[in-house]
Amino acid sequence: MHATILAWPRAVKGLTVMGLDVVLSLVATWLAYTLRLDALNWPQGAQWWVYGLAPVLALPVFIRFGLYRAIFRYTGQAALTATAKAVGVYGGLLLAVLLLAAWPGVPRSLGVLQPLLFLILVGASRAAARFWLSDQAQRLQPRGRLLIYGAGTAGVQTAAAMGISGQFKLLGFIDDDPHKVGRSINGVRVYAQTDAAALVLKMAVTDILLALPSATRGRRKNIIEALRPLPVHIRTLPALGDLASGRVTVQDFKDLDIEDLLGRDAVPPNTELLARNLAGKVVLVSGAGGSIGSELCRQILAEKPRQLLLLDHNEYGLYCIHQELQALCVAGNLNVELHPLLGSVAHVQRLQDICGAYRPNVVYHAAAYKHVPLVESNPAEGVFNNVFGTLNMALAARACGASHFVLVSTDKAVRPTNVMGATKRMAELVLQSLAQDASEAGAAGQARTTFCMVRFGNVLDSSGSVVPLFRQQLSQGGPLTVTHADVTRYFMTIPEAAQLVLQAGSMATGGDVFVLDMGEPVKILDLAQRMVELSGLRVRNAAQPDGDVEIVVTGLRPGEKLYEELLIGDNPTPTAHPRIMKAQEDCLSWDALAPQLKTLKKAAADGDVEAMKAVLTICVQGYGPAVV
Repeated sequence: MHATILAWPRAVKGLTVMGLDVVLSLVATWLAYTLRLDALNWPQGAQWWVYGLAPVLALPVFIRFGLYRAIFRYTGQAALTATAKAVGVYGGLLLAVLLLAAWPGVPRSLGVLQPLLFLILVGASRAAARFWLSDQAQRLQPRGRLLIYGAGTAGVQTAAAMGISGQFKLLGFIDDDPHKVGRSINGVRVYAQTDAAALVLKMAVTDILLALPSATRGRRKNIIEALRPLPVHIRTLPALGDLASGRVTVQDFKDLDIEDLLGRDAVPPNTELLARNLAGKVVLVSGAGGSIGSELCRQILAEKPRQLLLLDHNEYGLYCIHQELQALCVAGNLNVELHPLLGSVAHVQRLQDICGAYRPNVVYHAAAYKHVPLVESNPAEGVFNNVFGTLNMALAARACGASHFVLVSTDKAVRPTNVMGATKRMAELVLQSLAQDASEAGAAGQARTTFCMVRFGNVLDSSGSVVPLFRQQLSQGGPLTVTHADVTRYFMTIPEAAQLVLQAGSMATGGDVFVLDMGEPVKILDLAQRMVELSGLRVRNAAQPDGDVEIVVTGLRPGEKLYEELLIGDNPTPTAHPRIMKAQEDCLSWDALAPQLKTLKKAAADGDVEAMKAVLTICVQGYGPAVV
């Protein structure tokens, strides 16, 4: 019956509720007469007018207040308040008619008593429908046993929404505020943080939801570490807008953001630096469809450039980011011209045509091959795309008079053990040598392009990174694969990376290498263990042979390092941003680099791997094979 009613068309549901309200208005009228006259009422004479008048007045008022657009399963305080207002207006109209008509045998007090009874009946019908539907939902759907960590506003809103959804059985709140511990919220008790382990065992808790939207990453990390040994699935809160809708279900609760496992607060952006080179300008982003390029586009759009040029050779990726940015322009009423441009940075003429036609003021170069094993297996393509693609884009930008050119680089460019990292360092050397030429041009009074590069570590949840791989392996039941038990990496979020690129570019003076203070590196094995444990599972190993998911060490891949570095030299200098530093590193002049580039290009064209690596070894400080 529950499923049948929910499957009714909306019009049928609305007519059914209207019919119910007609019946309730008649029942309220009969009760009002009976109570007022102190006898069972059998309508006669002018009393029939009130029976007919009640539904005639009530239905238009209820329609005007939108009561028939509500969904009973999600009826809350706002809906009940609207019902009370509608009945109040209805009661005022009824009383006015009774006073004006003065029908014999119809008490004037009926205009007060009948609406009060009608309000009780309508409110009770809505509440009964809500509880019946939610009770049926609880019977039909599996229910987890949940504790909410955080007895603040967010936690209370979540609990109220869950009471509607029926997806979980709420067992209690956990909070570290001593003033809340021991008290109850809507009949649900608040426990101390120290009681968590005992509660999980005693109440057979399956899930713990973190309802701490304002907590710092450091505090969240401490809480998560304290909960890690418990055999529960730890989740995080959905957006508060979802809570307000009253539709929180098990699908709305998210697995922990991976940032929570790292424990480093995001680097806050300097808004003045963000807008300096963007507002009202023509901006080009190469690799616009990639993880970093697409986030660059989103943040650039918010600074209201005049035109945003999206360059990528991946048709689908370009289509997706263009569609997304168009929607953002409409939603934010942004007057920004978007130009999706298909093309490869390896095609010199295409780049020259684009820069000649649009004359960008600023270029952010994010187009590159980044996957270490793939580039190691295809070194010539890595050289053409990463080294000469950067050179092609930089020369085209300089020829059209761009004021700034910013390269997205990587920590793998520092003392690289793989071709990918070596090609990215070669791309840096290209820009540093061009910057020297630009300085000489500037000294001669000519317009010059400011070249710089931004170097950072691994980006969380970017395409092909370790976190989505672990999530996929977890969803398949494991095992999780780690290349070495001691491998470590620096991590940052995609928005952080994009903000760093934009802010650093605005601080550049020419040839700058910017790096981010990224905190402590993370051991990948520890990251894998945390992801398993915080999914409510146990790692299977010698100590726990009956665990759920195994972590397998597969061995370092070709060219992979145990750890990454951000600096080649020492003593980085501070900048206008407290978390951004400028590296002091040696580079080659254009006269010294140009012959090496010529040799490298020929070796790549010939597919001569040894010759390519020989050039990279000469030019790139510290380049050598990985020690496994």
